[in-house]
Amino acid sequence: MSTHLLDPPRSAIPEAARPAAAARSGAVLLSLLRRARKVSGLVVVLALWEAGARAGWLGSTTPPLSDVAVRGWEMASSGELFQNLGVSLARVLKGLAVGLPAGLVLGLLSGLFRISEDVIDAPVQAVRMLPHLALVPLFIIWFGIGETSKVGLIAVGVVFPLYINVFHGIRGVDERLVESARTCGLGRLGLIRKVILPGALPQILVGLRLSLGVAWLTLVVVEQSATASGIGFVINQATQFLQMETVFLVLVVYALLGVSTDLLVRLVERRALAWRRGLVAR
Repeated sequence: MSTHLLDPPRSAIPEAARPAAAARSGAVLLSLLRRARKVSGLVVVLALWEAGARAGWLGSTTPPLSDVAVRGWEMASSGELFQNLGVSLARVLKGLAVGLPAGLVLGLLSGLFRISEDVIDAPVQAVRMLPHLALVPLFIIWFGIGETSKVGLIAVGVVFPLYINVFHGIRGVDERLVESARTCGLGRLGLIRKVILPGALPQILVGLRLSLGVAWLTLVVVEQSATASGIGFVINQATQFLQMETVFLVLVVYALLGVSTDLLVRLVERRALAWRRGLVAR
């Protein structure tokens, strides 16, 4: 068989296929540039941290990034980091498992039914005005210093952001869409499933992102006292002994956990809202 058949010369490629191939190459290049641009800001911050700490610009108690990385490797190798990280993750997951369904159900009931709004919204708004982190002493008195008080406080913290966004997401659905669907013969259940919930989904996902942020914030506070495990316990112990590499390492871990969960929700958002055409920034 002639090699020209297996590997045809470039001149043999149809003229119409060349612009398409060039467009694909351009799209790949743009995608790579955009990814590089997304991490460029973080790289600059890390570089400034390393250079600033080495030069003493950030004070004598701020360790360089490289020293923090070495400390992270030591704690990861000994298993201390993952052991405490597992304890903290378990607390957050338990709190989310209780708080997110509660916020979702309360928001759905208040958003869909007027009688539920009358009964639920006022007490929820009243409790929401209380800073839930100020309830730490009260939760310790009620539930003791064990896991129940920590998980309970995380659960309470994540309820309200999700409740507010579910409620306003449902109430923000365009009434004309609802009337059009009714005109087409859609029943109440069909309206909720095919019109109201898809219309409220962007706001619901925003509430989920806010709730996850509150969960990590609450974890930092509840692990600062009356605990013998978790990354909050690690940073508390390190602060007492001025082990600044460990302190900064835990702060980096907190940041990575927050960014990871936020990226996860954004990935879900991108797939669940693929049908929506929003503004594209240029």
